[in-house]
This record gives sequence, C-alpha cells and structure tokens, in this order.
Amino acid sequence: MSVREIAEAAKRGSRSLASLHEAKRNCVLEAMASALERSASELLFANQEDMRAAKSRSGEDALPASTLSRLKLTEPKLREMVEQVRSVAALPDPLNRKLDAIELDEGLQLEKISVPLGVLAVVFEARPDAVTQIASLAIKSGNAVILKPGREVEHTAKAIVRVLRSAIASEGIAEDAISLVLGRDKVKDLLAMHDLVDMVIPRGSKSLVEFVQANTRIPVLGHSEGICHIYVDRAVDQDLALRIIDDAKLDYPAACNAVETVLIHRDIASQFLPKLLKRLRKRGVVLHGDEHVRATSGDVAPVAAWHCEYGEPELAIGVVDSLDAAIDHIHKHGSSHTESILTEDVAAAEKFLREVDAAGVFHNASTRFADGFRYGFGAEVGISTSKLHARGPVGLEGLTTYKYILRGHGHIAGDYRGLNARAFTHRREAKP
Repeated sequence: MSVREIAEAAKRGSRSLASLHEAKRNCVLEAMASALERSASELLFANQEDMRAAKSRSGEDALPASTLSRLKLTEPKLREMVEQVRSVAALPDPLNRKLDAIELDEGLQLEKISVPLGVLAVVFEARPDAVTQIASLAIKSGNAVILKPGREVEHTAKAIVRVLRSAIASEGIAEDAISLVLGRDKVKDLLAMHDLVDMVIPRGSKSLVEFVQANTRIPVLGHSEGICHIYVDRAVDQDLALRIIDDAKLDYPAACNAVETVLIHRDIASQFLPKLLKRLRKRGVVLHGDEHVRATSGDVAPVAAWHCEYGEPELAIGVVDSLDAAIDHIHKHGSSHTESILTEDVAAAEKFLREVDAAGVFHNASTRFADGFRYGFGAEVGISTSKLHARGPVGLEGLTTYKYILRGHGHIAGDYRGLNARAFTHRREAKP
C-alpha cells in the first residue's frame, strides 16, 4: 500500500473508533495486552535481530550507547509495556466528557464535548515501548495511529504491530486503526498527508524533531531536547540532594528526563561539591565543570557547552551565586523540559516553582518523575515543551480536542437582531 492508501484507511478506522463505547475500547486494550504477553518470545527474538544489526554498525553509522539502551527489549521492559497498556485501560474515559454547557436562550443549549483528534502519525527512533504506549493511548482516546519507526527498530516494530493488529481484529476492530510505514523515503510522504493526518508526534533526537517540524504542515507535538537542571540551594538537605541527583542522572541516563546540569549555590559549594564529585566518580559518571568546580577537583573536564543533552552517564556541574542566578541560567540554557530545586527553604522553593518556565518544575524530587506513567496517565505519547494544546507528558487528554454541540427548537440567528430582538440568556451550567 502507498502512504496515501495507508492514511486513507487510517482515517476510515479513526471514524469507527471514535464511535466505540468505552467498555469496548477497554476490551480491545485487554486483548492487546494479552496478545503481547503470549507473543513475548517472538517479540524478544525480533528485537535481538535489531540489536545485532545495531551493534554491527560502525564509524559514522555507529549508534551511541544511549540509543542501544533505548533499543534493547528485555523481559522486564516487555512486562512494563504490558502493564502500561492495562493501566491505560483503567483510566477514565477521555471522550464525550461535557467540558462546558451554556444555555444561549430558552430551548437553545450549547455543549462543549471532548472528542478524538482523528489520525496520529508518530515518527520515532529506537524505542520499542513507543509502539505500545502510543497504540494503547490512541485506542483509548478513539484515534487511529500510523507508526513510522527508525530502521534500527524496524524488526521489533513490525513484530509488535503485527501482534497488536491481530489483537484488535479479534475484537472486530479494523486493523488499519494501527498501521506501520517503513523506509526513510516514506517519511516525507507521511508528513505531506495534512488532509488525512491530524497530528504528528516525533520521538527521538533533536535532529529528527527539527526535520519533522520543518517538513510538514500538520501540527507537531513534541520536544527537541531534554536539557534538565537540578538547582541545589544553600538550605538543602545534602544527603537528600546526593540521592536525588544520583537517581536523576543514573536511573536511566538515556531518558529525556535525566538531569544534564546540576547548579550549586556558592554558600554550600565547599561542603557539598566534594561529596557530590566523589559519589558520581564512584558511579562512573563523566564530569564537566565550571572554573569553581575544576578548582575543587583537577580531573573534571571543562564544560564545552551548557546547552547540551548528554544522554549518557555524563554531567555538567556549575556554581551560582544565588537562586536568581540559577533561574537565569536555566532560562538561558534549558529546553523548557523539567527543572528541579532541592531545598528546605519553602520560600525559595515557591519562588523557583513560580518563576521557572518549563513543562515540569519540581521541588525536592528527581527529574525522572517527568513521565506519563508516573504521573498516572497510564503511558505517554511523548513530552511536549510547547505551550499550545498540550504541555509536559502527553497522555489521553492531549490526544483529544473538542466540538460544540448546539440543540435548538427552530431557533434562527435573525431573531436576535433588530428592534424587537430576542435576548441571549447565556446561563452557564454549574460545573460539578
């Protein structure tokens, strides 16, 4: 099938999905989860093919360790993928919610109702779990989805999509609700489907996101970088700070919500910095620092660029004179993804939470919590740093829009003009 034929079939599938009752959509999701469990050996075998091909790449074509980490599918990761599908099924129905209701006049009632976006196109790199996360959220929110994986994950993606399509077909749902497009040459064709695709979601490197944004008229949801900061305030609990930074950097260094820069208040640098450097060295972290940090320890490399997403066990550390200086640094070098302050000073924390402009702003917590599953969204299609439509981890709500439904009894607009015009009542229904 051509990309246009795939998109046309997805559009037809999206219209039938949108009309399904919640109970039916949940049955479909359970069928998907059960099918993934039954097909574990098949999926792991397909991923081994991708891993062998990925590791054989060399020179400029070689994949970094962070990408290989994302690509590898393990039994625990597969179990988590299955759990995420079921957790999405357990979430409240995002569709047909009454968002607002206004009586325009007697017998003329306006309602604002949540509805699906329609067709999602997702272009992603080495993330097997992206397939199940996005497919489950799409089905729950009544959207069809077209998946375009990177060549490094094609075997895994084909196997997962084959399992999911079989599962939804067993529930009487058109297979085209979940589709796959393969080949780098097909990306631009997919991005040109502005008459059929309602949203594009890129998940991958900065260059991928920027390519998608530059080559489509379709609305794009996503983020190009995850340059996350932790600011260690002078009133910090130092043991707490060491534990949080360790988690934020090393729990999963390849994740977009891993911390990339730690800023330390000058008043505690002489006490806290040696402890932090010692702990991170033991954990094998490559360290970069400003002049103050390098003066404390001679084996710390200089910071080549503060605006850097390492995606590895690698970290930049700087010393700042104040909370305001930390906020200024974050706004200058951050990517509006996730920022955290570590402090026991409530006033300092509230100032940070109020003034830092990012999709997620935390107090005394690891940046790794910036995740749809951890937020209770079941899963996420990605993290958006945009301020329009959706921001932060995007779950079900970010995959819906709304429409206005007006019910009248022969009302016409002309009756509300002129000398004897009827008056609008505009009574808003009280929200529960």
